[in-house]
Amino acid sequence: MRIVTRSRLAWGAAAALALSLASCAKMAADPPQVSSSSTVAGEPQPSDGKTPPAEASTPAGPMTITIEDAVLTALENNRALSVERLNPSIQRTFEQQERAAFDPRLSAEVSADEASGDRTTADERTGSESRDSSTSGKATVSELVPTGTTVELDMTTGPTAPAAAAAGDQTTRAALTVTQALLEGRGVAVNLADLRQARLDTQLSEYELRGFAEGLVAEVEDTYWDYVLARRQVEILNESLNLAQQQFDETQQRVRVGDLAETELAAAEAEVALRREALINARSTVDTLRARLVRLIRPGALQSADREVTPRSEPTVAAEPLDPLEEHVAVGLRMRPDLNQARLLVQQGDLELVKTKNGLLPRMDLFVSLGKTAYADSFGRSVRELGDGDDDLSVGVTFEYPLANRAARARRQRAVLTQQQLNGSLLNVEDLVREDVELAYIEVNRARQQVDATATTRKFQEEKLRAEMAKFRVGKSTALLVAQAQRDLVASQVSEVAATTNHLKARTDLFLKEGSLLERRGLSAPGRPPAQRERAH
Repeated sequence: MRIVTRSRLAWGAAAALALSLASCAKMAADPPQVSSSSTVAGEPQPSDGKTPPAEASTPAGPMTITIEDAVLTALENNRALSVERLNPSIQRTFEQQERAAFDPRLSAEVSADEASGDRTTADERTGSESRDSSTSGKATVSELVPTGTTVELDMTTGPTAPAAAAAGDQTTRAALTVTQALLEGRGVAVNLADLRQARLDTQLSEYELRGFAEGLVAEVEDTYWDYVLARRQVEILNESLNLAQQQFDETQQRVRVGDLAETELAAAEAEVALRREALINARSTVDTLRARLVRLIRPGALQSADREVTPRSEPTVAAEPLDPLEEHVAVGLRMRPDLNQARLLVQQGDLELVKTKNGLLPRMDLFVSLGKTAYADSFGRSVRELGDGDDDLSVGVTFEYPLANRAARARRQRAVLTQQQLNGSLLNVEDLVREDVELAYIEVNRARQQVDATATTRKFQEEKLRAEMAKFRVGKSTALLVAQAQRDLVASQVSEVAATTNHLKARTDLFLKEGSLLERRGLSAPGRPPAQRERAH
């Protein structure tokens, strides 16, 4: 199924913002290059810690806003998103930390010694006090290669050993040592496992961020349409109150002239009070939803006394039909962030199996050391003499193995059992995705049918009210029946608007459940490519 933006919304501004939540990390040996062209949801920009950069140009006050603007403003200003988008950058620091294991290391040591004592001549008849001083130094550069090879270059200098004192007063030695792991620690897979796990953690945070962004977009859209519905309900109830007041006035006039019994007046007056009570509750709902919408799209406006929000988008039924259910399920299995996270966790488990399997092996390392040693009466001269110095070569094997090896066996068993859990969890998440998408698909179809049904009901309720009022004017109905017909009409009018907004919300929920909401809204974010299981060894 090819995902295209089919919303009736005009997402022209979305392409400019592009929602660069963070750059996707690559599973290569070198660390990924991070770039971001937008401050909306990309790499966080420097801040003085007082005013969030995203709200610096967002004045508080009345707002007239479309649903497109509401979504984009929320992506720019929402504080929860600004917190979440830091996670991939934080996780990337762990990649660099693991990468540092293969960085060259330089170590150096310099020491000065001084000794004093009495010196006796050969005939032991005279003696004198002696004072000897010496300086020693050592410098080493070493690096671990992902194959399990350690390369070390070191240079040492110091006083000549007493047994070789005739050779000179200063000894300088340069040596190159290569150590290769033969069993434990051998191979690229095991040595890069920690780095690859760190990169998977970064990808996990990106999928998590994508899921959070999709949830935020869905929440903004749902709240926007709920706010539109609540405002429309206030308008309907206000018109209903006016109609009930007119009915009361007419009933009062007819009671005054004797056309109706005075008992009819109580029903009309009760209806006015009932409509006024419903209108109060509806206005409170509008205020509640407005505060919720403002928090999502412009948190700074909550501190303003004047934060009226006027929605410009009207709820209309989406013209394009849904694709077959199987195609939506296929999209969900490919794009759902939580499912991709589960796949990455399985990959991490694969890497843990590689590490623990290698940990069962004994430690056996082969080392080769090639050196040159020069003797002279000074450090500088001994360095110059290294080319003609004495050669030495050392080759050997080191071996180490804990006899019981219980710790390594326990780690291996834990990794195997955990991997079984992860594989089972992955299958469970796939089943949940299928169920979520199918239920959401059913709800979209139900909501669409309700739109036509409620429109028909509202039409007949209007006819019913006209007929009831006509009968009331000729004395063949009562104020109570007229009030009932008015209440039924109000309910049908609210239901008609609610059916349309519910249909739009159901479509949003379907796209959220299949993980394509950002794509369908023309927004890009990390975590779009599905996680593919790679061979860990």
